[in-house]
Amino acid sequence: MASSRPSTNTSYHNSGQGHQNGGAHQHGLGHSHASDAPVRSLRIALALTAALLVLEVTGGLLSNSIALLADAGHMLTDVAALGLALFVAWFSKQPETPRKTFGYLRWEILAAFVNGATLLLISAWILWTAVMRLRAPENVASGLMLSVAAAGLVINLIAARVLVSGSAHNMNTRGAYLHVLGDLLATLGTLAAAIAIRYTGWLMADPIASILTTILIMAGAWRLVRESVDILLESTPAHIPLLAVRGQLEAIPGIESVHDLHVWSVTPAFVAMSAHCIVREPEKHQHVLGHIHDAMRLFGIEHVTIQLEREEMLERERHLHA
Repeated sequence: MASSRPSTNTSYHNSGQGHQNGGAHQHGLGHSHASDAPVRSLRIALALTAALLVLEVTGGLLSNSIALLADAGHMLTDVAALGLALFVAWFSKQPETPRKTFGYLRWEILAAFVNGATLLLISAWILWTAVMRLRAPENVASGLMLSVAAAGLVINLIAARVLVSGSAHNMNTRGAYLHVLGDLLATLGTLAAAIAIRYTGWLMADPIASILTTILIMAGAWRLVRESVDILLESTPAHIPLLAVRGQLEAIPGIESVHDLHVWSVTPAFVAMSAHCIVREPEKHQHVLGHIHDAMRLFGIEHVTIQLEREEMLERERHLHA
């Protein structure tokens, strides 16, 4: 005969509106948390970038412009980055499986890391090449350089405009957008250098433009790499103060204490948390769960996993604190 004695340790998993149906929540297989990625925008940007790559390589070789070739180097990484972003936009929407219970959302973060790291490596090569050109300036066909830079500016403006709307909440798209934005900045520098060379004959403008724009590109790439590494390490998101989360939980009537509190990001748009809370009165459990979920919404946390305990379980959970 089954015992009617209530358990001293009850686990609840709450996500979405789970607290309305008993506080328990399980993800059904086949469900994906991924938002629709801007696939059409990525396709347009990829087509524009590939066309501009061919134009800038040809123009850079014919005009002997290091700035144009540097921009083409960025453009080459852009084609690869946009192709990867397009693949990830599709792949990350594949449904979860028993082995991959969060689906393939983290591909977005991996793609962002690869794109950012690639930008840093290419930028280092461009800086080195530009410094060498400073030591030995070379003649540049400024007219051709100016024409190609102007065409590149127009194409990059269109590509950036296409991607900007999807870059705010999707790191994969933001990585692609930063590549295009970097090329836009590089093209502006190249255009300015072409004008300076054509009307003043100042050959140093070519490598200087490369150095200045590459430094700007490296700043954005470093931020992307740093943010993607933080997510891969499951760090607490920078915009969520962990002490404030704990304070909100401990202020809920019925919660005596909170331990093993964790907040992390699966992607920037998917923030999760888990915690153990001591609530000694079993009749308050459901009420507490509802309050916890509402409190976490204040921080933008929708995926909530709570273990409610009626007494301290430090001996059983000692391995969590090792």
